[in-house]
Amino acid sequence: MTSPPPLSRFNPAQPGAAGMKAAATGLLVLMAAVFFAARHYEGLHPAVGYVKAFAEAAMVGGLADWFAVTALFRHPLGLPIPHTAIIPRNKDRIGEALANFLQTNFLIAPVVARRMRNIDLAGAAGRFLQAPQGQETRIRQGASRLIADLFESLDDERLGGLVKTSVANRIRKMEVAPLLGHALASAINEDRHVPMLEATIRWTARALDANEELIREMVKKRVNWVLKLAGLDEKMSDSVVNGLRKLTVDMQTEPAHPVRIKIEEALAQLANDLQTKPETRAKVEEMKEQLLDNRSVSLWLDTLWQKGREAIIRAARNPDAAMAGKLGEVLQSMGQSLEKDARMKRAINQFARRAVAGMAASYGSSIVKLVSETVRGWDAQTITDRLENAVGRDLQYIRINGTLVGGTVGVLLHALDAL
Repeated sequence: MTSPPPLSRFNPAQPGAAGMKAAATGLLVLMAAVFFAARHYEGLHPAVGYVKAFAEAAMVGGLADWFAVTALFRHPLGLPIPHTAIIPRNKDRIGEALANFLQTNFLIAPVVARRMRNIDLAGAAGRFLQAPQGQETRIRQGASRLIADLFESLDDERLGGLVKTSVANRIRKMEVAPLLGHALASAINEDRHVPMLEATIRWTARALDANEELIREMVKKRVNWVLKLAGLDEKMSDSVVNGLRKLTVDMQTEPAHPVRIKIEEALAQLANDLQTKPETRAKVEEMKEQLLDNRSVSLWLDTLWQKGREAIIRAARNPDAAMAGKLGEVLQSMGQSLEKDARMKRAINQFARRAVAGMAASYGSSIVKLVSETVRGWDAQTITDRLENAVGRDLQYIRINGTLVGGTVGVLLHALDAL
């Protein structure tokens, strides 16, 4: 794998800059040749004097502009003439000036807030979320690809550990007993506990049928030996099994069965204890800590993270499919709300404006420092090459224009002198 070129050799030359430099130099050489030829044949005709004057002044103008352009970036002819190689000598000051320009015009909180005042981020997000499948594909695919690449590039083990630790710490800080008590009380008040209770009764009946022989053996082992001698242990086991079976049937068919009422009273008392009784709440918190310390729960949290991460990457890799399902319907509904609800739009735009302005206030100085230190870290040749190549064609046009303007002025002066 090849390494990238060093910074000092990075030379993004502007297209045509080298050709323009050759043209400007060639024009200067041409004017010198014309001057010497005109000087040689000056006595043949008065018009040759005008040609000589043009070429002479053109050489002076071209050389002056060559000197000026060269002095910006280096010492002309390598001579340490004062006030030349201006940019290399002042690169640190240029970096500071550039950084201050960025800070003054872009990275001050009031400036950022003022520039964002007319930007409708909420409306743009709403239109994007409502876009039918296939529209704004490049934006959506680009954003999705970025999200997928980000999740795939992050250290899975470390990030998963952070997520798991964050979830566990959040649960530890949360007192779950009152929440469980409130949820159970609400379920009882709205009769949402009834299906769960009936399901428990049906499960008990099925468990009784599946373990009938085991129950019979347990009863026979515990009856008195006198009953065994009398042959009553079989009848006792039949009575117990039949009684349990009748109890489950009666509980399923009679909503007002005494046992069901007792169970519902016990559930109501538990809901109250979870919310008000310190001893019960302490026991629930202890159980919660034991569960969080259990390795099985830790593995379960790992599984949740992996499934969530895979789902995010899968949806990001295929954004059109994700937008086409239920998620797409939800996002489109959110988009409609963002675009039509003026109050929500105003609140989101205000939040975004404050967030960006806050980032500018918090990190603007760091960005400015980064720019300044980056420019200061460049060697003189690097910054010279970059700036010269950025404006290369225009610099050579200055030389060409100086040559032509100088020649024109020379002709005018020669004409005035002849008159």
